[in-house]
Amino acid sequence: MKNVKLKAMNLENFKGVKNFALVTNGESVRIFGDNATGKTTLFDAFLWLLFDKDSQNKKDFDIKALDSTGEEIHNLNHTVEANFLIDSAEVTMKKVYTEDWVQKRGASGKEFSGHKTKYYIDEVPKKKKEYVDFVAGIVEEELFKLITSPTYFNEQIKWQDRRKLLIEICGDISDDEVFASDNQLKGLELILKGRSLEDHRKVVAERRKIINKDLEMIPVRIDEVNKSFPKGSIDVDAVRNELAEIETEIDANKTLINNIQNGQALQSKELELKKVENDLETVKRSFETDSKEKLYQLQTKLQEEQGNLKILDMKVAEQNRTTEFANRNIQRIEEDLVKLRDEWKQINSQQFEHVAECVCPTCEQDLPADQVEAARQKALESFNTTKSTSLSEIDSKGKAIAERKKQYLADIDTSTAELEKINGIRSDKTKQIEKLMVEIQSLKSSLKDVSESPEYNKFMNLRQALEQEIALIKNQSEQATQDIKDANTQLETKKREINAKIAEYANIENLKARIQEYEDQEETLTKEYQKLEHQVFLTEEFIRRKVELLTEKINSKFKLARFKLFDNQINGGLQEVCETTYNGVPYSSLNNAMRINVGLDIIETLSNHFGIVAPIFVDNAEAVTKLNAIDAQIISLVVSEQDKTLRVEE
Repeated sequence: MKNVKLKAMNLENFKGVKNFALVTNGESVRIFGDNATGKTTLFDAFLWLLFDKDSQNKKDFDIKALDSTGEEIHNLNHTVEANFLIDSAEVTMKKVYTEDWVQKRGASGKEFSGHKTKYYIDEVPKKKKEYVDFVAGIVEEELFKLITSPTYFNEQIKWQDRRKLLIEICGDISDDEVFASDNQLKGLELILKGRSLEDHRKVVAERRKIINKDLEMIPVRIDEVNKSFPKGSIDVDAVRNELAEIETEIDANKTLINNIQNGQALQSKELELKKVENDLETVKRSFETDSKEKLYQLQTKLQEEQGNLKILDMKVAEQNRTTEFANRNIQRIEEDLVKLRDEWKQINSQQFEHVAECVCPTCEQDLPADQVEAARQKALESFNTTKSTSLSEIDSKGKAIAERKKQYLADIDTSTAELEKINGIRSDKTKQIEKLMVEIQSLKSSLKDVSESPEYNKFMNLRQALEQEIALIKNQSEQATQDIKDANTQLETKKREINAKIAEYANIENLKARIQEYEDQEETLTKEYQKLEHQVFLTEEFIRRKVELLTEKINSKFKLARFKLFDNQINGGLQEVCETTYNGVPYSSLNNAMRINVGLDIIETLSNHFGIVAPIFVDNAEAVTKLNAIDAQIISLVVSEQDKTLRVEE
């Protein structure tokens, strides 16, 4: 168990307290003072020293001293220093809040630029992060506030966080513990099949919603089916017999129409016409076969030769492109050779010039003649070498370019020879194409039309006579056929009307079966809904039982404080809450004395659980005749009208 005690704390210019030294020597003390004498300021200073916040958990609060007009007093250091005993080790912590004044360039005086805070541990200056990390190593901020203020747990943290903290301290109740506590809940364990209670409640709620919606719609659907029943009644058997008679009559009329359209005279003439048309086709094919076959052969040959000519034209174009490309490159080579010749002449015409350095640049004495001559000879050799190398490089370039020109000239000669060969073949192809075209034209002019054949004209006249005879036979039977078709149209209309009546009444049994299906579905859904209702009841009983067990477990950890963790809702469900009570009275309704003692009870449990005891500041301690006895240093802040300055009493 870590034990943190406050041995002493000094304030300087902190929230209106100019100087005050609190000496406790690690023991519990009572601090007396009238209102506005600085009692709460001591707790604010204590928390600011550690966490940069006051006793109301606010980070932004006024630290600086004010004058009589309420204006800030400048150029003061605002200091809080405290000496702690942490187990058996002493440590001194100090923070100094100061104004920062800077001298800007060109300004006559210093200007206020803000505030800065200095940090010390055992008088050693520290960076803010080092200081914060040191405090965190003693105790985490939120936990420290929980175990140093009796009101912090109930008044300054959200109920959800209070509830979470209680469960963390006391441990939650497992589902298995709840099932084991009540035999009635064994059935729920089987229903869940490994699914969480909350997930199962969601599934049940969704299914109940769907069933309710389906149950609401079933009466509507039954009503719609009832409206579909036909009005009145008919003799269905008699109507079916009437329908059979109509269908027989329609079939008889169709047979009659077929007989008229397929009469013997008409069939005979149509067969004769078909034979004549076959004879015409035979004469036509025989007349045209020989001459046209030769024409087709010549036309095919012409197309083949024209294709070959196009291929030769492409080869001519390709050779022309090769020659043109070579000529362009030869022209560029000629231009490059001219440039190289000019460059060779320019370099070859250069003469050696040498300005001798006859004086030593270091000592400014005349150089010996042999050194001057040696320098001249070296410069001449360098000049000749450079000139020779440059001329040699130009010669090499010229030879390489001339070699490329030679290759391009060879390409031109090759293309010229190939072009002459291709043009010879092309000339032959052109003559052959012209000859084929003449033959085709001559053959076309000699062809005769089949209409000039006497045999063909004989069959044409016979076909025309047969077509006229067939048309006459059809015209005579058309009127009779149309009359029968009109009669069938009327019979089909009557047939549709009868079928509609039969279908309307034949659907009655289907409608009755549909209603029965809806009624069966309603019964099934009702039973399922009742089953789901029972599951809802079991889940609520499970939650209530878990609430009881959890509440008992948590309350057993405290001497005075009790906790209400769930609230009953109007719909019978439970809502999570976290409200501290004492003897059934909510914390918000307790008097100040009982709130403090309940808070001390909570601090004791928290300290035992987290393994740390720290100084407890009890504000408004005058309201408590007897503080709840706990093993911790308690600093009681007591309102005392006669004490116009703070007074410390052990």
